Amino acid sequence: MGMAELQSIHVHPVKALRGFSPREAVVEPWGLAGDRRWVLIDDGGKVVTQRVQPRLALAAAELLPGGGVRLSAPGRAPLTVPVPEPGVTVPVDIFGTKVEAVLAAEPAHAWCGAYLEADVRLAHMDDPASRRPVDPDHALPGETVSFADGYPLLVTTQASLDALNSLVAQGDHPGEGPLPMDRFRPNVVVRSTPAWAEDDWSRIAIGEVEFRVAKRCGRCIVTTTDQATAERGREPLRTLARHRRFGNQLVFGQNLVPRSPGTIRVGDPVRVLG
Repeated sequence: MGMAELQSIHVHPVKALRGFSPREAVVEPWGLAGDRRWVLIDDGGKVVTQRVQPRLALAAAELLPGGGVRLSAPGRAPLTVPVPEPGVTVPVDIFGTKVEAVLAAEPAHAWCGAYLEADVRLAHMDDPASRRPVDPDHALPGETVSFADGYPLLVTTQASLDALNSLVAQGDHPGEGPLPMDRFRPNVVVRSTPAWAEDDWSRIAIGEVEFRVAKRCGRCIVTTTDQATAERGREPLRTLARHRRFGNQLVFGQNLVPRSPGTIRVGDPVRVLG
């Protein structure tokens, strides 16, 4: 097995929508530049994700210079959404935590609402340095995060996906596999490691950038959503429940917090520091 290296990078400008896979990305303290700075909220201010709207998997967000996004979805003409002017913020409820954000202009709400056939609004995190701290149970003072589930970056490994797919093939629903990596919506994917090696990482470096490994990533129903069709199955949760249960969580991947700024590039060496 060769030296571990960065296989791919994934940026999701709007939480829960399809993202893109650049060859390199700037690492900011709260995550990859442009990753999950936008989010959809319902009429009560709660974050809307694929948990309740699997059709979000079929919509895509392209990052534009300056931080705006170009939205596209089946049956809809694309829409360019600029970063809103600083000003009045609204509270966003992300899994019980209140975070202030700035609403996009009305056409973005109308476009997203028409696609989902639901009352939703699009909001932008204007100041990720101050808006949302990382879970204090797993954070160091001052660490912040965008609208990602809880941590700045998520890392997965190709070897662990291969191992998981072998287990799926031996399970009750072998026809649902093999599963692609996009089911897990990682930011960075590492190749040339042993399966499940990431379980034991506490600090890693990707190229010039160091990361603290905050905690294992517990998985939810989004992983059962085919990102190409928005249809739901039973895998990988059925197999994770049998083979990857840690406490009350079904685990795949690790959450990362950057310890230094820099740029990561596909092909960068990945070193385990602790």
